[in-house]
Amino acid sequence: MIQNSGNASRIVQTSEFSAPSTIYHPPLSELNLSSLAIASLFRIWLRNDRVKKLFWCFGSLGLLQLAVLITPTSATPPPTPSSPPLPRSLLLPDPLTETDSMDQLRSVDELSDVQPGDWAYQALKALVEKYGVITGYPDRTFRRNRPLTRYEFAAVMNAVITQIEQYFISGEIGRIREDFAMLRRLQESYDNILGSVRDRVQTLENKIGTLEQRQFSTTTQLKGQLAAGLTDGSNASSTIPMRVRLDLNTSFTGTDLLRTQLEAGNNGGDAISKIQSTRGPNLLGTLGLLADGGGLDFVSYPNTVRISKLYYTFAPARNLRLTVGGRLNPGEFIDYNRFANDSLENFSSSFFMNNPLIVQNPVDRPGGAGAAIAWTFTPSLTLKGVYVAADASSPGGGSTKGGLFGDRNQGSLELEYSFNKALVTRLQYTSATVNGVAINAGGLNVEWAFNRQFAAFGRFGIGRYAGFNTVLDRQLSLTPITWALGGTIRNIVIPGSVAGLAIGQPFVTSDLGNATQTNVEAYYRFNLNDSVIFSPAFLVVTNPNNRAIGTIFEWVVRMNFSF
Repeated sequence: MIQNSGNASRIVQTSEFSAPSTIYHPPLSELNLSSLAIASLFRIWLRNDRVKKLFWCFGSLGLLQLAVLITPTSATPPPTPSSPPLPRSLLLPDPLTETDSMDQLRSVDELSDVQPGDWAYQALKALVEKYGVITGYPDRTFRRNRPLTRYEFAAVMNAVITQIEQYFISGEIGRIREDFAMLRRLQESYDNILGSVRDRVQTLENKIGTLEQRQFSTTTQLKGQLAAGLTDGSNASSTIPMRVRLDLNTSFTGTDLLRTQLEAGNNGGDAISKIQSTRGPNLLGTLGLLADGGGLDFVSYPNTVRISKLYYTFAPARNLRLTVGGRLNPGEFIDYNRFANDSLENFSSSFFMNNPLIVQNPVDRPGGAGAAIAWTFTPSLTLKGVYVAADASSPGGGSTKGGLFGDRNQGSLELEYSFNKALVTRLQYTSATVNGVAINAGGLNVEWAFNRQFAAFGRFGIGRYAGFNTVLDRQLSLTPITWALGGTIRNIVIPGSVAGLAIGQPFVTSDLGNATQTNVEAYYRFNLNDSVIFSPAFLVVTNPNNRAIGTIFEWVVRMNFSF
């Protein structure tokens, strides 16, 4: 192709393309200045008189050989000298600067930097000996890597056409008959290739047209997901809880995101949620008042559509991302763990999705107005922060004070450090006010991929709960500990499958209840196709809500559909 550089233009190398033939075929990029012209002029030759045939076709041949001469075919392009002084013209003396240009070459061997083994030696030899259009520099060099200006290109093209014209007048046209035959062979060789390229371009244009007609919006992408499961367990009937989410992701600049999520469910339940919500206050269930130590994450979603996420993320600086919105969930911005953070991809239990002391369930589950920040100091070190007020839309009253800075709210900081791509740690701190209780907690989150098949994760947290809980109607003074450990194995029986096992205790304290709740989950996930995931799982909860009331066993076959 031709590029402008300063006040002059130059021809630079483009991609290689080889054609099948027993003769030397230059790459397709070498013909990008002349091959289409040659094909068109050859068709003219089929219709015009003999003079025009020879004049135009052999003129195009000169242009072809010039393109072959000036464009290298090696896979690695030769280095271009950095900011060289403008050299003397290869082909045409510059009237402003050239006064001693070298005389016309009689043989290519007169050039000291051109060797018989060079890939363009034969083409250069033909242009020198047949057409007499190549000159060298005064130091008897050719300088093959020097750019070609538009003036030089026009001059050599004119020289080739003039020489062919002289051959015709003098009756020596036979001297270049072989070149004409090669031109025909090149046209035949590249005809199928050019036709294939045209077909591929047309196919792509058709696909683009179809996508443009079917696209949801030029700025907004629609995504959807359905989570449903067939489940049964201890002292419970078989149920099918489900949840549907639709995401509208809008970008105005390509680096920002306006996210709107609509959510609804069927208010379904499971064996674990039944026991935790019916035998005394639901302290540690999926909707737990103190912490989330529940079973299936997608239970108890109401059958009315609500806006579950509404926020805007942008980058005011290269290493800084800021999110503001009217509906944020703290667990979406902190405490991420790629092996235990998504009930659609890995563990179904809500307890294994987040640290229940760092991500406060009464704030995270409903979401609220607030802001989040992610500041990347280095590729390995990132500071994250989030503040969410669950009752920011309420002016006050009831069991909570409401408002942007009133009860219920949570503020968290997280320092994430990546030792490498496999090992990541996160130090965390949360300060919250929930139902009149002041909460302070610290946490540690670790994920470690030993290799492509085996990985492990862990969470640990310790906190302090102090104050009168207006919902439980009791004074709290608790120092709970939480922990969870687990691992995953990939490609068990089915390629792409994942199996996982995790165990943990959501709220370890001697000041709440007469026992300690323990959660266990094992799952096996495989993809039916790009949109459907099946995941059978087995869940166990002992001493639910820290009460010694037995053990709950539950199985579930989870299906996730996304588009």
